[in-house]
Amino acid sequence: MLKEMIVASLAKHCSLTEQQIYELLEFPPNEQLGDVAFPCFALSKTLKQSPILIAEQLSESVQSELWTADAAGPYLNFKFNRAEVIKQFANEHREKGLRFPKLGSGKRVIIDMSSPNIAKPFGIGHLRSTMIGNALYHLLGKVGYEPVNVNHLGDWGTQFGKMIAAYLHWGDPSQKSEDPIKAYLELYVRFHEEAKLHPELEDEAREWFVKLEAGDPEAHRYWHLFIDDSLAAFNQLYDRLGVSFDHYLGESFYNDKMDAVVEQLAQLELLEESDGAMVVRLDEEGLTPCIIKKSDGSSIYATRDLATALYRHEQMGGDELLYVVGAEQSLHFRQLFLVLERMGFDWAKQCKHIPFGLMLMDGQKMSTRRGKVVFLEDVLDEASATALRIIDEKNPSLTDKGEVAEAVGVGAVIFGDLLHSRLHEVNFSLEDIVNFEGETGPYVQYTYARTQSLLRKASLQSEAAGTAAISDFSFVSSDYAWQLAKALMRYPDALTQAAQRYEPSVVAHYLIELAQTFNRFYHHEKIITGNTAEQGAKLELVYMTTECLEDGLQMLGVKALKEM
Repeated sequence: MLKEMIVASLAKHCSLTEQQIYELLEFPPNEQLGDVAFPCFALSKTLKQSPILIAEQLSESVQSELWTADAAGPYLNFKFNRAEVIKQFANEHREKGLRFPKLGSGKRVIIDMSSPNIAKPFGIGHLRSTMIGNALYHLLGKVGYEPVNVNHLGDWGTQFGKMIAAYLHWGDPSQKSEDPIKAYLELYVRFHEEAKLHPELEDEAREWFVKLEAGDPEAHRYWHLFIDDSLAAFNQLYDRLGVSFDHYLGESFYNDKMDAVVEQLAQLELLEESDGAMVVRLDEEGLTPCIIKKSDGSSIYATRDLATALYRHEQMGGDELLYVVGAEQSLHFRQLFLVLERMGFDWAKQCKHIPFGLMLMDGQKMSTRRGKVVFLEDVLDEASATALRIIDEKNPSLTDKGEVAEAVGVGAVIFGDLLHSRLHEVNFSLEDIVNFEGETGPYVQYTYARTQSLLRKASLQSEAAGTAAISDFSFVSSDYAWQLAKALMRYPDALTQAAQRYEPSVVAHYLIELAQTFNRFYHHEKIITGNTAEQGAKLELVYMTTECLEDGLQMLGVKALKEM
């Protein structure tokens, strides 16, 4: 907001566009110099004058009742009338609510996210695609896009032949397991262990998958059993995480759509034979060939993903296609998008891989094949139990402690993930994230609860005194109040940066900064003062803070709690 106010004024007195001016504006490293600075170097070439002289001339032209503009060498430093700017900001907020940038122009964005494998556990590693995707879903909706999220379930492939064989050998169809996913994981691990000693098991598994592809009723019965049990378990976790989907469309959904893709590639003369396989060569881009059909004639991931992209664009109306998938799949998506371009689809340039780093436990990658996996459900349970212990120590009389502890524990896990840049690996530590101090989800939640407590207390006091809210913004001209106001004004900028970079960590870091800035204001300023005019102005800042924290937390998938 501060930059926008200055841009319009400067645009009247220089040859740069408003966008160019906006991009040049800086925040001075020393606030004593001013709140916003405009470097005049860019005007020096066109005006053929020194930037120092330009800054002096501009300083005389852009003065305002909202700010003073002073030349400092080649810089024009703007210092705002704090009370007047906060008053204007508060009035606008009261009238229109939170401000959101308009970036999407209604474009429909299809977001591929979460996508767990059927009959395999939802491990802590699956958290990243799920919550990064969920945050982007909410973020892009806020900034003007029409987001649609799709859970691209891993419900097809040779592993199902292995699962059927393992289930028939060592499972107990007569007994329903209390935790079928963990039982399926044990069968999957055992299959690979047994197959080392009995290679014929691999042949048996291949035969079962051939039956599954051919529509064999018995094979399909077991396959549907695995899917139904898995979805029941997944949906319980999604409910805890506060995640929902517009569509569940697994890999199997595209089985009847792949032949058309292969035929189209052949008609376009893009297919070549290589060691018995059919490929699209990408030599000009310095990439290995994209395999479309293996030497045995079976399709591969690329074939299915080409069919998926075509369906999402043509049938679902996606203007942009986002794939929130681990960074280890970067080559696959580069190949995929290039093949779509070779097929003549201009919209392929609107297909984007949103990669992220691995989630590690004690520095180690997890593997379902070896049984080395940490169940997300167990992590959420432990996080909630840890939160409950802390609440019992700090606020034992809190009502609904169990529900609050669940929201704090789950929120801590989500926020702890999203605080990291998505491209970085995350070494998960429960002790670090379930902490009410430091850069954590519980810290932000606690700050929100503090703002709510202040508003309740002020409301009760006002009712008892029979006074209406009156604000005199001269009472919020202190450094701590001004820092808080400026942090609140930066929210739209944070959302813009997060959306343009597809980076939820920008929002998470912004919320940490806002919470820290509010707490400094809270500790240094008496807010409930008894002076109606002073209290009214300070409560305006509290109210705007509570709305901003609530919006940001909910955008990330973390519950905002009124009491903790």
